[in-house]
Amino acid sequence: MFKKILIVFLCLLQASIFSELKADPVRQQINLNRDWHFTLGDPAGAQQPSFSDQTWEQVNLPHSFSLPYFMWKSVYNGYGWYRRTIEMPEEWKGKQVAIEFEGVFIQSEVYLNGKRVGEHTGGYTGFCYDLTPFLKPGKNILAVRVNNLWKPDVAPRAGDHQFSGGIYRDVYLHVTDPLHVSWCGTFISTPEVSRASASFRAETEIRNDYTQSQQFSIRTEIVSPEGKTVSQAETKEMLKAGSTRIFTQYPAAITNPSLWHPDTPNLYKAVTTILKGTNIVDRQETTFGIRWFEWRADKGFFINGEHYYLLGANVHQDHAGWGDAVTNAGFRRDIQMMKDCGFNTIRGSHYPHDPSFARACDEIGILFFPENAFWGMGGGSGDRDGWGTPSSSCYPPNPADQDHFDRSVLAQLKELIRINRNSPSITAWSMSNEPFFTDASTNERMKQLLNKATDSTHLWDPTRLVAIGGSQRKGVDKLGKNQIAFYNGDGAGFLEPGVPSMVSEYGSVTTHRPGTFDPGWADLKDGFNRPEWRGGQVIWCGFDHGTVGGTGLAIMGLVDYFRIPKRSWYWYREAYAKGNRNPAEPAWPVPGTPAKIVLSADKTTLAAPDGTDDAHILITLSDADGNPVSNEVPVKLTILSGPGEFPTGTTIQFMPPSEEEASDITIRDGKAAIEFRSYYAGTTVIEASAEGLPSSELTIRTLGQPTWESAGCPKVADRPYKRYIAPVKEEPANELLLAVNRPSFVSSTAELSSRTLSNDDDDQTAWFADPSDANAWWKLDLEASYDLSAIEVIFPTTDIHRYIIEVSADNQSWSTVSDQRTSEKKEKKQCVEGDLGKNIRFVRISFTSGRAGLSEVKIGGKPADL
Repeated sequence: MFKKILIVFLCLLQASIFSELKADPVRQQINLNRDWHFTLGDPAGAQQPSFSDQTWEQVNLPHSFSLPYFMWKSVYNGYGWYRRTIEMPEEWKGKQVAIEFEGVFIQSEVYLNGKRVGEHTGGYTGFCYDLTPFLKPGKNILAVRVNNLWKPDVAPRAGDHQFSGGIYRDVYLHVTDPLHVSWCGTFISTPEVSRASASFRAETEIRNDYTQSQQFSIRTEIVSPEGKTVSQAETKEMLKAGSTRIFTQYPAAITNPSLWHPDTPNLYKAVTTILKGTNIVDRQETTFGIRWFEWRADKGFFINGEHYYLLGANVHQDHAGWGDAVTNAGFRRDIQMMKDCGFNTIRGSHYPHDPSFARACDEIGILFFPENAFWGMGGGSGDRDGWGTPSSSCYPPNPADQDHFDRSVLAQLKELIRINRNSPSITAWSMSNEPFFTDASTNERMKQLLNKATDSTHLWDPTRLVAIGGSQRKGVDKLGKNQIAFYNGDGAGFLEPGVPSMVSEYGSVTTHRPGTFDPGWADLKDGFNRPEWRGGQVIWCGFDHGTVGGTGLAIMGLVDYFRIPKRSWYWYREAYAKGNRNPAEPAWPVPGTPAKIVLSADKTTLAAPDGTDDAHILITLSDADGNPVSNEVPVKLTILSGPGEFPTGTTIQFMPPSEEEASDITIRDGKAAIEFRSYYAGTTVIEASAEGLPSSELTIRTLGQPTWESAGCPKVADRPYKRYIAPVKEEPANELLLAVNRPSFVSSTAELSSRTLSNDDDDQTAWFADPSDANAWWKLDLEASYDLSAIEVIFPTTDIHRYIIEVSADNQSWSTVSDQRTSEKKEKKQCVEGDLGKNIRFVRISFTSGRAGLSEVKIGGKPADL
């Protein structure tokens, strides 16, 4: 009896000791977002501790060179420096201290106490450096030199978004034992999974920074969504000094797993513990999910054995005022807005997104396609600066740049996968976006790089398939093995390709808020055909965003830049979410007499003063009865007291877009909004005011430390908004490349011909209409709005060709720019030049006699500002 009591006592004692050990903070993660000094430019010696930064601006992270930024087409390109102090306490002695940057655009050099720690190139993936050799007790000076200069041998070379510089994501210190799990070093997969059971594979990368070999145990526990340990594995290992190794374990399979699904986003945890004897030296939690995907060329997409049609939106990382320096809470709001209107999928266009983005998709329940930063933008060629103009060859035409460019693409892809590989929402890794927008001389190198990327991805993550994003030209949809073809544009009118596929971009709307209550793509109104082989359809795009391409490319979202839905968002909510207890078409605001300013927010308590949380503040004008009105009058937000800030500082002014003095900070349709954040704990009082209207107030409380009062009530600097005017550059020659590889549509096609041959940048190929087609026409979608200056038409033969050329902004109203219906001239080519129309998206050629055919259509112009 005594022996049994002793055993029970010892078991309880061991459990108690283990519980206390588990609670011991053996690993610390410290947020470094607060209290930086920043300056634009490249002052000499700024890395040295003795350098004086007292005249620099005090900033907090996430931060952008362009702050405040409001969707303008130009941003500063050059250098910027960041500096801050790191205090090393006594308890860090004998510890390993590393610094993690979640994202710096596009190139960074990190120094500690004047010594170079490392350099990273690639603006959308995180990286981690060991600071231990450079640290000293007490005060340490961290300095980061950043530039956002275009580089011909670094991906991406172009794109329809903005390329602001800065430390625009979170920064953390990690304090660990010298024997520890490496940065992003755990990979949990489920090799065999069904509704009845699931097996586990745990790969843990461990680093030994001791000067001697270490013996230790690795314990991996699988914890259910309910918090119960359901499986574990423990192995004894040894690791040589100064080395890193991946250890693989197989915790026991479980029965009846709680599967992850967008409708039921069940999440498990893998708790990895490193023990030396009975002492815990490191402990880390990794969230993952149990589910399985299947892609079939003939049946589409399946999750957990059930067919599932993907309905989604493309999403950029860019918010009003803050630019790409978005909080984790801001990303979560974006994802929730897409789910609320009925989407189940997000494509992370067109670069790796913040790590918190995938985590929020996991938790909210929405499938996610991350994408590497290998993409092109039509309309330009060669080594044109893709950030000074919206286009450049996707792959570098200069042979001297090509090997380094390949390494750049593969390095960013590897980092993307390592950082995000445990997220159950990630359905496939996308290698690219529209890589066919590249000089003809680089076609083969571009395809070889895609093959390298897909092969490497299968090694780095054998659990998922690989997608080729924007694969509708030059045969890139058929590259490699075990791939999914993403097709952009062309009105989603793709035929069965014989490979797993989905439409990854379709049907953009181009309008400022409020827009109209329709989907933007008319086919959806009539019940869009969903062939059983198609995996799904993803709209371009979810949100308005800043872009070097100008307003015409910027305002294609279902939600505006300030995160207020356009009316098309409500159409999708009704069609896909079946209203979700909301009316099909809300009562829209109408003109009235503004009498009140209603001030509200998505939350009035922020969890932490560290740049990870914020609040979305909404201004609504209403009449005396509380009904929203569509009037647009100037409204000002002012922080009366407390620590918070807007991107412009302590005040922000919203102006009607119709007024001459209006800035890009607008109030439209009676509503305006902005995101508010605070870097100190405390209570902030915000006032909304407008001439002739009573003011209103909103109080937001921020939790945590330090408090605003304990810090001495520091003032937030005012940051007045001004459009950045870029230095004048020599305009590139009119290359007539806007039409190349854009989506085309035809009345008919002759046998053995194809509509794509009319704008493939090869005038030796041609599209022909069917001979029986008496009203033949060919139409081009430029996919964005342009001010056109030239249209050149090349025919298959020298003959009398009778036709008209028309242009349109909306695919409904057409203007004739060339009327050749009565021509008697034999010709093979015609070029129309001049002012051919503003804000043009569509070009149509209608034939009135003779056999209809086109060898090539070439178009020149520049992006439009709407």
